Amino acid sequence: MTNTDDRALAALIDHTLLKPEATAADVTALLREAEELGTYSVCISPSMLPVETTVKVATVCGFPSGQHSPETKAFEARESVDKGADEVDMVLNVGLARAGEYDAVEHEIRAVRDVAKAPAVLKVIIESAALTDEQIVAVCQAAERAGADFVKTSTGFHPAGGASEHAVALMRKTVGDRLGVKASGGIRTREAAEAMVAAGASRLGLSSSRAILEGGAGSGY
Repeated sequence: MTNTDDRALAALIDHTLLKPEATAADVTALLREAEELGTYSVCISPSMLPVETTVKVATVCGFPSGQHSPETKAFEARESVDKGADEVDMVLNVGLARAGEYDAVEHEIRAVRDVAKAPAVLKVIIESAALTDEQIVAVCQAAERAGADFVKTSTGFHPAGGASEHAVALMRKTVGDRLGVKASGGIRTREAAEAMVAAGASRLGLSSSRAILEGGAGSGY
């Protein structure tokens, strides 16, 4: 890949494989593709750790529902970091957010942050499509108070939908330049990926990275 724009976009991508039917061979293929494309990282299920690659390794915890205790999420995050994960994308308890229990949201994020310490990067998946604007702002503020490094739109598995330009822009407005914003879920074309970056995304979660970088359409996460 020689196009400068391609390289710049690839450097924002977490090349993602979180399908429950994924095999070790699928993950190996993902790693090699990420290295070839020059993506920032791969994002894989915690059961696939550890892996060997020249790119960063991200994983998930509390995935995909977020309906796990803070202690369970913390255990999962600690184990993943011990197995070599550079980054952890945790799913917050969306029910707590919808109920306005933002202190509880902050508590569970802090529980993960306490075990996934810097230099590990912590991203908080807020499922923005399932929240009101007011709730999006409040959970982003809770994530910042708890010491998260990024807020992230979506798991890509919620029936309410994935990333939207509106949500990304609101998240960026809320956290300013203090946290990163990751757009993920339903980004299937290069046009959509570039629109998310224009809205304020500093990282992209994509499963069809090659197709998107080549200007085509992908499918999946």
